[in-house]
Amino acid sequence: MVSMSIATVKSDAGNGTTDARGTSVIVNAIAVLRCFSAAEPLLGVTEIADRIGMHKSTVSRLLVTLEQEELVERGSDGRRYKLGLGLIAMAGPLLAELDERRVAYPILQRLTERTAETSALMVWNGRESMCVEQIPSPQQVKHTAPLGARYRDAMSSSVQVFLSLESEERVRELMVNGTIHFAGLDETGLEAYLVRLADVAKRGYATNYGESSMDEVGVASAVFDHRGEAVAAVLIPAPRFRVSPEQLQTLGEAAKQCAHIITLRLGGAPTH
Repeated sequence: MVSMSIATVKSDAGNGTTDARGTSVIVNAIAVLRCFSAAEPLLGVTEIADRIGMHKSTVSRLLVTLEQEELVERGSDGRRYKLGLGLIAMAGPLLAELDERRVAYPILQRLTERTAETSALMVWNGRESMCVEQIPSPQQVKHTAPLGARYRDAMSSSVQVFLSLESEERVRELMVNGTIHFAGLDETGLEAYLVRLADVAKRGYATNYGESSMDEVGVASAVFDHRGEAVAAVLIPAPRFRVSPEQLQTLGEAAKQCAHIITLRLGGAPTH
């Protein structure tokens, strides 16, 4: 049983030994959890099995164990699964320790009050941008994302900001191996994208006018710590119908100003 394998790993860990079978169970469980996304929050056993190349019976057993631990739960139809609240409990201590999140929260609140649009704090793990805080727009039509949402689209404004601070070699690596998604990538497109990133670094914020999602626009600006390293980005996403190209620049300046304030609160100074 899966639960026995996990218990074995815990037992062996205490004895300083390694159980390869137990380790593989943990890796498989992580693969199952990573199948869920904001775009597809509900998945069935067959869908998950097809995506990770695992037998349906194995996936089913893993989901039973994950459900017992409240890491997944059944949807309203009783057949498909979604991520459970147990994940929030696990992530709580980490989020609480993020100084960037604690410092940014009241400043993001003021940004949303000022712009009437959603504001969010993003972090970079070296290959994707992740949402760790968000203040939803007070307007009825808005763009929001759940905490933990991940972005790898090259045109995402937060991804652009983080990549603009990476070396050219690292950007090429992430683009060519497909870690960062860029439709129809070729050498000409890559060179043009590198020029775009240079402009982002010079301007201090990135824009996305319906380039990653037709109905959404976004701007983002980097937050730096006392070492001068980019530790986060302020993101403003909004419905495209409500934002003209001229207004997008105004939002970009607002995001840049907000990121600057957070940077100062962290004891840093912007490098661009």
